Amino acid sequence: MKNQRLNSAFILSVCALSLNGCSMMMGEEEMAEQQPTRPVMNVIDVTAEDRTPVTATSSDETQPRGMDAYGAIGQPPLYSSVQGAYKGRPLTKHIGDYVKNMTQDLIANMEYVNDKTPIGVTHFALLDTNLQQTDLLGRQMAESFVHELHKFRVPVIDFKATEYIRITEDGDFVLSRDYLELSSSLPIEYVLTGTMTKHQGGVLVNARILGMQSRAVVASAQMLVPFYVVDALIPSDGSEQNGMRDGVKLSRG
Repeated sequence: MKNQRLNSAFILSVCALSLNGCSMMMGEEEMAEQQPTRPVMNVIDVTAEDRTPVTATSSDETQPRGMDAYGAIGQPPLYSSVQGAYKGRPLTKHIGDYVKNMTQDLIANMEYVNDKTPIGVTHFALLDTNLQQTDLLGRQMAESFVHELHKFRVPVIDFKATEYIRITEDGDFVLSRDYLELSSSLPIEYVLTGTMTKHQGGVLVNARILGMQSRAVVASAQMLVPFYVVDALIPSDGSEQNGMRDGVKLSRG
């Protein structure tokens, strides 16, 4: 009889403990449900903050920096060269990068030209002239195309190279623009040339490869070069650009 009482007391204590444990678990679940959830961490890209328009002045909270009252985009931060001839945004691309892309387009649709057909590269002409005028951009594009074509193992002939080295006080040179010093018979079968025209936002460049005898277009490419890339080309003296010298427009009388 005594053992039965002990067993009954033991069973009752176990049941009480189990009930207390269940109530505690239920209390923890309810507390977890009632506890407010933490907001998701807001990760901010600091580089994107630089691209976000910032208010221009404290008095005008709705006006983004770089825009006027009519919403026109203003000038970017200025970057000046040592000579002071170039003022514009710091460049991440130069004219060679655009010529590289145009060369890839030329190679992609090129016909008949191979590693056995020599090619010459001329300056790019201004489209709204008699096609006998160029500028610094047209000259530099020709130089860049020589480099890019050679990378594709296309044989390029520099027809401005003489048969001797001229030694002067200004330096040693092998190139010349005097046609009397150049060879009149060169094995050039194709020529890369093109035109340039000013366009809104840049210079529209049209490049093509022609057959010297057939005059047939065997490759072509087109690209818009932004003005800030074109204006980054500085003349040799660092002062004259676009017909300007010391801020004065030059013209022949």
